[in-house]
Amino acid sequence: MRGSHSSRHFSQALTFGAALVLHAAGAQGAETPIPHGTLELVAENRWVTPGHGFSLGLHFQLESGWHIYWVNPGDSGEPPRVTWQLPPGLSPGEIEWPAPRRLGTSSIVDFGYEDAVTLIVPVHAEASLAAQPIARLGAEIRVLVCREMCIPGRTQLSLTLPVKSRPPAPDVRTRELFAAARRDLPRPAPQDWKFSVDEAKDSFVLSANPGAQIRQAVFFPLAEVQIDNSAPQILEPLASGFRLTLRKSDQLLKPIERLKGVLVLSGNQAYLVDAPVSKRGAQKNDSSSRIHKIQSSREEPQK
Repeated sequence: MRGSHSSRHFSQALTFGAALVLHAAGAQGAETPIPHGTLELVAENRWVTPGHGFSLGLHFQLESGWHIYWVNPGDSGEPPRVTWQLPPGLSPGEIEWPAPRRLGTSSIVDFGYEDAVTLIVPVHAEASLAAQPIARLGAEIRVLVCREMCIPGRTQLSLTLPVKSRPPAPDVRTRELFAAARRDLPRPAPQDWKFSVDEAKDSFVLSANPGAQIRQAVFFPLAEVQIDNSAPQILEPLASGFRLTLRKSDQLLKPIERLKGVLVLSGNQAYLVDAPVSKRGAQKNDSSSRIHKIQSSREEPQK
């Protein structure tokens, strides 16, 4: 579900006549213009080996001050959308999203990327691919690039890789690009951290016990309209962990069973969070309210 800010961004872009259709096809590493930036389709390996998976990358380079969006864009915007055109025997996986940043103003907070970012896409290669001498890979990308206003863009990228029976070999031209992208990916947290989430009437309290005091933490929810993105996230450092209070979104219409997202700690250490939501906080709230009402009724003078 998108908010009114997203619609306003799109209408502003269309009003300025900025809907852009760009087409590019060429060898690996060719940069294609997008609004206020460039985009490349790159491969991690020099060729495709049947039966061996490999990774593609969508590398965005943006002008200063402009940004694109994470899988959950926050209060406005849309994440990049990709439609793949791959030969039989190749199938793409889900995009691997690096940890985002908080962008926007005090009242509208978006989640996304500035400067440069590479979105990694794993690709499965079947053994039947051996019958083809080359693999022609294509992708249509729709992207929203924003600053004070938003500009939608669409571009068609293509890449041709040889198909060989030899073991896959990394491409030295893209090795560091993929290595840097993987360093920015959130990773599973150690099992002994023991994430928990308590639900209160108007907030979620995310707790963990990593064994050391945490003094900086930001949570990015995977799903939209669960938390109030612009509200301060209140961190309470503990001797061996933390509690992080997240205000609920006023658009959250039904209870959630699990809280999923990315937790970024100091030093840009990013971890995946998938924790069940406990109703204990909400029950305690309700019990306290009932006790208060009972006590108040007892103290009222008899009429």
